[in-house]
Amino acid sequence: MPGGISDLDKNRTLEQWLEWQLRQVRGRIRELEIKEQQERRRREQAHAALRWKIQPQRSSSAALVHRGDCALYPVQGGFLTREEAVIALAEPDIEPCQICRPETGLVDG
Repeated sequence: MPGGISDLDKNRTLEQWLEWQLRQVRGRIRELEIKEQQERRRREQAHAALRWKIQPQRSSSAALVHRGDCALYPVQGGFLTREEAVIALAEPDIEPCQICRPETGLVDG
């Protein structure tokens, strides 16, 4: 077709448009992956807030019970059940953390 767009030019244009589309889709995938990771962390933190953990006794200080999400004792795993935390706090050599106040969550539950 004289003066018209050649098949080669049409396909090059299509290629450029498809590459643009692919970049858009990959960018959206990255956004969704980040959002998913953030949501997973939020769920894990919310779940940790409903659990408790014990910081072992150190030389002159008592062992401490913390909420699962307390930043003063940021260990992952080894969480206590509600019943175990209640039992731990009844022990004379175990005290509640004065920052996260785990006994509040135990009384409210």
